[in-house]
This record gives sequence, structure tokens and C-alpha cells, in this order.
Amino acid sequence: MTDGPVTLRVAIGDYPHTLPLKRGEITSPLLNVEYIDVKPMHLAAKPMVREHAYDIGEMALVTVLQAKAYNKGLRLLPAAMLSRFQHHTCLYNSARGELRPADLAGKRIGVRSYSQTTGVYIRGIIENDYGVDLSGVQWVTFENGHVAEAKDPDEVIRAPAGKDITQMLIDGELDAAIYGAAMPNDPRLKSVIPDPHAAALAWYGKHHVVPVNHMVVTTDEMMQAQPQAVSEFYRLLEEGKKATGLPKPGEIDTVLFGREENRPCLEMLISFAVQQNLLPRRLSVDELW
Repeated sequence: MTDGPVTLRVAIGDYPHTLPLKRGEITSPLLNVEYIDVKPMHLAAKPMVREHAYDIGEMALVTVLQAKAYNKGLRLLPAAMLSRFQHHTCLYNSARGELRPADLAGKRIGVRSYSQTTGVYIRGIIENDYGVDLSGVQWVTFENGHVAEAKDPDEVIRAPAGKDITQMLIDGELDAAIYGAAMPNDPRLKSVIPDPHAAALAWYGKHHVVPVNHMVVTTDEMMQAQPQAVSEFYRLLEEGKKATGLPKPGEIDTVLFGREENRPCLEMLISFAVQQNLLPRRLSVDELW
């Protein structure tokens, strides 16, 4: 550490375990942290990957994997920001008839980006846990991924400019659609996986994996120049989690901290990403740190 506090530019979202830091309730005399407000959070990923715009930033895990595969100079910190079970995220228009996982083969399915982490999780679940062959699906996307070198597979096409994923689903231009955090509020749109909450709990009982969507990365430059500052900020994040009192007794811990705690989800996501032709090679978890 240099004399005096080290200044860090940090882009992370507003969560129960980060708000005490962003409000200045948890600080360190070793750090002067400038929090950059980005909403929605995924908009911070592209400048972090392509420009190293922040010293530390929240990032979706598939973007992390692709950034590592294409040598973008980022390192993962084992601090979960956003996690959720994914079974509820694939929707269909019930007004046009019932659709179940087995019916998805050969259909047209929309997703914001083919590399969207939620999409990778739910495709992996449908293919591996429900036994559905997704090789003939026509994937319709609405934006590029964050890593420029990571090209979409041939079965992925771009929706016409100005098209809206939900309107396309309602109009029958899509058979199903995968959503992220912003789920549509339309009673016609139902989960392709029946009773998704119960299905997610059963899936967790089988795999013992919490699907983490977002973690935190720093740059190679920052790790080389100020490794203690990075470690200190990680400690602050841990303090933020402790301040929430979560998880409560008997609850699943969805805000995972630590390399071994996050290893199962990372191993699963790497396997899904390879299966879905999102990586040029299979990564190991340990090369991400």
C-alpha cells in the first residue's frame, strides 16, 4: 500500500450487503472508494471488459468467463453480488397454448443476449436436467455480448431493430423468451417449467449449487499495483454481508463468499458455456482468480 488511502473506482449494484458500503457505514482508513452508479448494472460490463473503466466492478459470470478466455486482463474476486434460481425465467404466452420444456426443441426463443448468464443457466438446466435437445432451437437476440471477440453460434440471429422481446412473445413471433432480473408483468406469460419455485428447490437438493449471476472483478493492473487495496475492499464486502445478518438459520445462502464456496456454480457454468459454444476452450476455475 502507498502512503495514505488508495483511491478505488468501484461499480457495483445496490444490494443489502453492498448498501452499507455505498452509504458510507462501512469504510476503511486504507481506502478512498468512489462508487460509480450504473443502472442497469449490466451496462457496466462492456466498459470494464474493453476499457478497464473501473478498478473493481460487478460483472455477470459468463462475461467473466469469456473475458478470461480472450485474455482481457481481469481477475475474479469470490464475492457474489447477485444470485437467483433460474427456473422461473423462461416464459411462454399461455394464450397461444401450453408450452413445456420438452416442447422447446426446434422452437424460436428470445433472449437479450446469447451470452446472458441467466440464459446460459436456464439452457443448461433445460438441456441437462430435462433432457431437451436444444440444438435445433432458433435463438433470437436483441444485443451483442460484452466481449467483442466472442461470436455467437450460427443458430443465433438478431431480432429486427426496434423489436421488443415481450411484444414478440405476445404476438407469437417467439415461442418462448428468457428474462433476467426484469420479469414482465403480464398474466398471459407463464413459466415453461411448471411450479418453478418447487422445481428450483428440487434442483438445489440434487445439485447443491446456488446459481450466482454476478460477482466482482478487478484488473490485472490493480492486482499488480495494489493487491492489498483489493484485499481490503473484499474485506469490506464481507463486512457488508455480515451486517445484513443473512442467511437466516435454515435459509439457503445465496450471497456466497470464498473460492470454494463459489466453485460449484463456476464449474457448472463453465460446463454449460462449453456445451453452448460460448468459449473457445474449457477454462479451469482456478485460472479465474
